[in-house]
Amino acid sequence: MSQVAPGAAVRNGGDLVVETLEALGATTVFGIPGQHALGLFDALSRSSLEFVSSRVENNAAFAADGFSRATGEVGVLFLSTGPGALTSLAGLQEAYATGVPMVVVASQIPIEGLGARRRGMLHQLDDQKASAANVTKSQRLIQHASGIPSAIQDAWTEAISSPMGPVWVEVPQNVLLAPIVVPAVEDALAEPFDNPPRRELVTEAVKWLSAARRPAIIAGGGTRRGRGEAHLLSLAEKLRAPVICTPGGKGAFPWTHPLSLQSWVEDKWATELLEDADVLLVIGSSLGEVTSNYFTFAPRGRIIQIDAEPRVLESNGPALGIRADAGQALAALDAALEDPAQTPDWHGQTPEELTADTLARITARLDAQDLRHERTFMADIRAAVPAGMQTFWDMTIAAYWAWSCWDAKSGGFHSAQGAGGLGFGYPGAIGAAVGLNERVLAVSGDGSAMYSIAELATARQHNAPVTWLIVDDGGYGVLREYMVDAFGKATATELAGPDFVQLAESFGIPARRVAPENVGQALEDSFAQEGPNVVVVETLLRLFAPTHLEA
Repeated sequence: MSQVAPGAAVRNGGDLVVETLEALGATTVFGIPGQHALGLFDALSRSSLEFVSSRVENNAAFAADGFSRATGEVGVLFLSTGPGALTSLAGLQEAYATGVPMVVVASQIPIEGLGARRRGMLHQLDDQKASAANVTKSQRLIQHASGIPSAIQDAWTEAISSPMGPVWVEVPQNVLLAPIVVPAVEDALAEPFDNPPRRELVTEAVKWLSAARRPAIIAGGGTRRGRGEAHLLSLAEKLRAPVICTPGGKGAFPWTHPLSLQSWVEDKWATELLEDADVLLVIGSSLGEVTSNYFTFAPRGRIIQIDAEPRVLESNGPALGIRADAGQALAALDAALEDPAQTPDWHGQTPEELTADTLARITARLDAQDLRHERTFMADIRAAVPAGMQTFWDMTIAAYWAWSCWDAKSGGFHSAQGAGGLGFGYPGAIGAAVGLNERVLAVSGDGSAMYSIAELATARQHNAPVTWLIVDDGGYGVLREYMVDAFGKATATELAGPDFVQLAESFGIPARRVAPENVGQALEDSFAQEGPNVVVVETLLRLFAPTHLEA
């Protein structure tokens, strides 16, 4: 039964939401309509905002996340109440963990039902915004239409202020639907809060770095989010410090630079070099599970750790903690650091010699593990992907390889290692493709692909130029390897799956199945097509052993 009266006034609370978003510069909205959100979606019809309709709310959150990562703009997500809102939470966890700016507008039951569990309203939760508290920076409930513009503007400001992240705003159904006397929103301004480093901490950090004989740098995702790449390069060259990028920081430092350790953060040889640094500069990273080689990392020197999130600082070891936006902190360090007084000396080697030697040792270790198939497969994909193409990776063996071996070049590399949930790759790529209006690559395993298979309909509906590479090994490949290594056998990792080619074609999407040795040519052909397409490769990839020594 419709709850919108015929002839109702055109302007309502929903119009205030979309007018404010437009004034703030939003262009695109992701989500799924719902009963309590009808006023919000009706208002979209009177706006210039493009709506991208997903099939599952979690995937809509991933799509808004991918849009933001690829474009640098704020991702906007519209959610229904109850089940719809709750279904989005795993996607929001990834955005929250990775620091992706999003504004989430969730509908809510009518005001009179809030807190009145016994009324038994459809989709009713005891406290819906409390469910979002673990995966968003803050949560707001709007109870009057006049408060909508300011609340949306404040949420946008908070989302783009470092540490960036998703912000949750709830608007009850009757506030969205009721006629309003509030005038149309004409302008809205949201500027990020300043987050510079404290002066005395910069001075102390420069003292440490100037006196260091073996400085090294770990560049995390905050480096990219803070747009600190130029200052990172300048700082590294002044110090002649080897630089390694985490998976989230990939692309922050030139891959082939003489001081680049690339992204081999899980490799024992790289870990040993970093452990031997007398001063280790960590920028925009918590030194978490992957970066710390699964918490085996034991630096012997002093650590300077910079992060916009104060809870990150010293969370995995003592350090000179500097709470600041990574870009602002790098700029301050770069400006304050003159040519260091000390000449680097890594036990008789120059930093450049040590970096080259470490990369050679990593290559030799891989050579000793008979991983030619995996290395060729990844190299073929890299060769086929244009330098500037954005790529989105699910938690699959190919992504684990890419964390270490993928040269991001000038294209963005995006994976779900922040929270580690499955299903990020394809909807994230759809959001990016819509935002950029250019082709994007998504890479999934057969297990993770099933999490987002419904979004084939979204890609077809919006003609999103996404090439989806599905690496089918018949199960959860990463978990299979982990269990075999730990217990000698795998349990519950094998999966029955569809014929992905026929399934894609049933959505009207071109698809092909190719042998592993033909993956490069298949991708190049697919990149030349219009709209969405799918490439399926049936192959078994193995993980490399990070601590295996040279033969």
